[in-house]
Formats: sequence, C-alpha cells, structure tokens
Amino acid sequence: MIAFIYRLSQWAAIIGGLALVALTLMIVASVSGRAMLGLGLGPVPGDFELVEVGTAIAVFFFLPWTYLKGGHATVDLLYMHLPAWAQKSIVLVCDLVMLVVWLVLTWKLYEGMIEKKDYFETTFILQMPIWWAYAACLVGALVGCLAYLAKTATMLGLGKEPEGWTTEAGAH
Repeated sequence: MIAFIYRLSQWAAIIGGLALVALTLMIVASVSGRAMLGLGLGPVPGDFELVEVGTAIAVFFFLPWTYLKGGHATVDLLYMHLPAWAQKSIVLVCDLVMLVVWLVLTWKLYEGMIEKKDYFETTFILQMPIWWAYAACLVGALVGCLAYLAKTATMLGLGKEPEGWTTEAGAH
C-alpha cells in the first residue's frame, strides 16, 4: 500500500507539471494575442482566472511528491549536531504535526468547496464554478494526507519505502 501511495504522489506531481505546461502555453498564447491586437487577435479570455486556478492545482499536486523526496527547505543549524535518536525524534514530531496540518487543511478545503458549490460562486470572466478548483485541489490535498501517513508509517517501522527509493541529498 505504501508503494502505491508513493507512485500516486509521483503521478500527482506529473499531472501538476502538465498543468503548468498547459498554463505556460496559454500565457504565451494570451500575451501573443495581446501583441497582435492589430491583426484581430486578442488575449485569452479569463487568462488571469485560469492562472490562479492552475497554479493552485499544481501546488497541491506537487507538495506530496516534494515531501516524499525530501525536497522541502530545512534549517540545519543545530540539527546536524544532535545525536541520531534526537534527529529522528525531531523529524517524527515535525511530520506528525504536518500530518495534522494537512488533515485540517483538507477538511477546511472540503468545507470551502461545499460552500462555494452551495452558493453557486463563479469566476468573474469565465463564469466557471469556483468549487471545481476546490475539488481539484482537494484531490492533491488527499494525496498529501496519504503521503504524510505513508512516510510516518515507515518512520514508525509499520512499513517500508518502495524498493530503490531515494531522497534528495542531505534530506532528513
């Protein structure tokens, strides 16, 4: 099951990357259209709305993989001078706190999605229902919760990382 969660996180990151590529192409088309107003072209309608939504989705889809690969920034001022048991304890406590944060974030994101859906809120230009963006971000948040659960389980000895798994150099 843990290997599945790691693969799911990897696929989420790939989807997040594809979302950013699509956003980049859309921005190029929009800027090019603005530059060619004299030729009858124009910007992509709602380009700012699409960038807001797409960026949020990409971030939520990137974070689980970043966490599992040890890609988050850390401050090693004192950490590196502690004994191994203290280092492991710090990482475990921090991961448990972040798991709680992710669970609360996911819960509040779900509540926000329901509220946006109940009130029929839409974006200004495209009139796209806002709850769609919340729903997409919720998928990434759920993958994040699973990633924190899986990593915490491996740290507690309740499972092991997939075969051949590596993290970033110097990552905790």
